Amino acid sequence: MSSKPSATVYAAGAVLWRHIGDDIHVLVIHRTEHKDVSLPKGKVDPGETLPQTAVREIREETGIKVSLGVPLGATEYVMPNGKNKFVQYWAAEVTTKAIQKSKFVPNGEVAALEWLPLATARGELSYDPDKEILDNFAALVKEGVTKTFAVVVLRHAKATSPSDWRGEDSSRPLTERGLTQAHGIVRTITAWKPKRLVSSTAVRCKETITPTAKALGEDVKFTKKVSQDAYEKGSSDVRSVVGDIVRKRKSAIVCTHGPVAPAVIRELALATGTPRTSALDEAGLLDTAAFSIVHLSSTHPSSGIIAVETHSSLL
Repeated sequence: MSSKPSATVYAAGAVLWRHIGDDIHVLVIHRTEHKDVSLPKGKVDPGETLPQTAVREIREETGIKVSLGVPLGATEYVMPNGKNKFVQYWAAEVTTKAIQKSKFVPNGEVAALEWLPLATARGELSYDPDKEILDNFAALVKEGVTKTFAVVVLRHAKATSPSDWRGEDSSRPLTERGLTQAHGIVRTITAWKPKRLVSSTAVRCKETITPTAKALGEDVKFTKKVSQDAYEKGSSDVRSVVGDIVRKRKSAIVCTHGPVAPAVIRELALATGTPRTSALDEAGLLDTAAFSIVHLSSTHPSSGIIAVETHSSLL
């Protein structure tokens, strides 16, 4: 009789970084019970996505509220109890304001926080997997692309079928499942704190982006430039929408349609001088309520797309 495979424990965290003087410093935590030094991270709570976990755990362990940046990869290893552990990491820039608002005090889990230069931090970390993630961040530092912004390319949630709708296609609303999806993606997307929200004028897109807009406290710019109707008629203008976002260099959402999402990804590649790849093509092929996050350099947008990650709806 074969033994039952060990369950995998999922967790998420980040390399928190900021400038101190002319150098980049990262945050390490000194854990109380384990008496070790690690990067901020923690286990997924039931119903959470990994980005949600990263933001929550960082705040719980350090008192610092962050928005996520570029994905830095994942580590996977076997814990002393025999279970596998998978930890996904992102970079996260920490602002002076966020540090001032932190209410961290030493506790039963975290004894102390310490900001260290990269090389010093690597030497202090207790575990090789943490060092590997820090090396990934160090590579970004070397390339000069640590400061980034994210463009979320979001396909609308599940809508009423055209065969079940007698009105204009643009007036098709979300189904009950679609409405649930629209609310379910909020806490994941808001982990990047987008500031600019752009959406197709179609009802199904409006209903998809509204819960996220309310959570962020941001207004939405509705435009036919990224609508399916305009795209199919050849009158869309995805390029101007993408160009405006890249020029502003602030994290943004573009809520659009299945046929239009690949065009948004292509225009992001063209606007940043990024060669077309199969991975980029796949990032535009989204299911309902799924989204790809394209990471660009805030200081050198023409340096190309730094990373792309795709998230699917859990509902």
